[in-house]
Amino acid sequence: MITLLLILIPLLTGLAAFFFRDEKTVRAWALFSSIVTLAVSLLGLTVLNKPEYLAHESQWLGSLGSSFSLKLDGMGQLLCLLTAVAFPLMLLSTWKATYSRATSFFALMLLSQAGLMGVFLAADALLFYFFWELALIPVYFLCSQWGGEKRIAVTFKFFIYTFVGSLLMLVAILYIYSQTADRSFALSSFTHVLLKPNEQIWLFVAFVVAFGIKMPIFPFHTWQPDTYEQSPTAVTMVLSGVMVKMGVFGLLRWLLPVIPFSAFQLGDNIMTLAIIGMIYASLIAIRQDDIKRLVAYSSIAHIGLMAAAIFAINETAMQGVMIQMFSHGINIIGMWMVVEVIERQYGTRKISELGGLAQKAPAMAILFLIVALANIALPLTNAFVGEFLMFTGIFNSANTKFAAWFTVAAGLCIIFAAVYTLNLMRKTFYGEPGPRVTTAIDLQINEKLALVVIVALIFWFGVNPQPMLDLTQDVSASIIKAVTNSVSTK
Repeated sequence: MITLLLILIPLLTGLAAFFFRDEKTVRAWALFSSIVTLAVSLLGLTVLNKPEYLAHESQWLGSLGSSFSLKLDGMGQLLCLLTAVAFPLMLLSTWKATYSRATSFFALMLLSQAGLMGVFLAADALLFYFFWELALIPVYFLCSQWGGEKRIAVTFKFFIYTFVGSLLMLVAILYIYSQTADRSFALSSFTHVLLKPNEQIWLFVAFVVAFGIKMPIFPFHTWQPDTYEQSPTAVTMVLSGVMVKMGVFGLLRWLLPVIPFSAFQLGDNIMTLAIIGMIYASLIAIRQDDIKRLVAYSSIAHIGLMAAAIFAINETAMQGVMIQMFSHGINIIGMWMVVEVIERQYGTRKISELGGLAQKAPAMAILFLIVALANIALPLTNAFVGEFLMFTGIFNSANTKFAAWFTVAAGLCIIFAAVYTLNLMRKTFYGEPGPRVTTAIDLQINEKLALVVIVALIFWFGVNPQPMLDLTQDVSASIIKAVTNSVSTK
């Protein structure tokens, strides 16, 4: 029941939103829908957390061996909660922003939420692919219709990258389906497929490219900074906070248990690419003058650490990745909120044109400082536990000969993150006020409320990480068990 509602509420309200005519009404409708979805997600974590409420299966494409199969485990619960939290915060923080053809804008946003929920819930490969596309297609329209001056070229680049990735994933899914004993797209059937080593290698490459583009990891990252820069900030919040997690989730749910041999065999290569991407993105972020591009490259660096931890292939690293997906989503949305306020109030994203904002906007300065410190995983913030577990997992990894070197390189990137994050804080909020800051005002009530919620979540899960640890413990152990069993049987 819970699983079905998490998809149906944003799907049906999104379709209904197309028929609204008034911007104020459709904005309130979207906020109402997102709050109801959040309430359902919280019910699934608390009152209605029994197995019968967290799974659903019905007929869909029976002749093809595909069913409408949904399952909500600990990892899915965290990501569905992230998705449910992200949308009302996004709507609240951008409440004063205006959009042409507002009904279509908010309708597409809700449809993308439905797709995201489906991705994190699907226990059937064909259904997973269906929701993967459902999540992406509305974003293409959102970027191309409501983006910046270069939106068409940037969206076309985004489309080509993700289309190629989706095509490779579909080919891989269909091939594995053809090898199943019962001709089924069910995840359980996929994990029992006997694949030859050479088959696993090309399937591994197909999945890594598909999921790596979406994350993105080096060298599949080039679409991201441009897309984030040109997209409306509300869309960027969804892309950066939630949608990139689709790729990380795909690696954990659909790659490791299904083709474990290649994960062990080629893990070193992926970890090397991930570390290179972290260093590359961090160094570019240090040199950025555009706030949007700085935050975009910061996100690439954080995702790179998650990718490296995944291929450490141990429970500690897996658990850290799952926790960090949630924590990074919360923190990066907070970063984008401040970027949205700065760009809208002062008409610039250039750090060199700002300065002294703390004098004019002390509340924004304090709240942004907390979010920035969480973004670099300061102890007692939500990101600390996830990053600590990932570092521990990488250092203790038996899947690589370079565990110590990878750990040192990743640690160096944390130092880089502190450099560009605190430098952004210093140049933007302190020093002499820039020419555009003389008439600055502090956060409006809706913006302040959204950031206060973000800060509350940062401290709540930073001080009390046990709920996240409890949610992810069993599922991380089950992934490692599935991988181990697959290796022993295949």
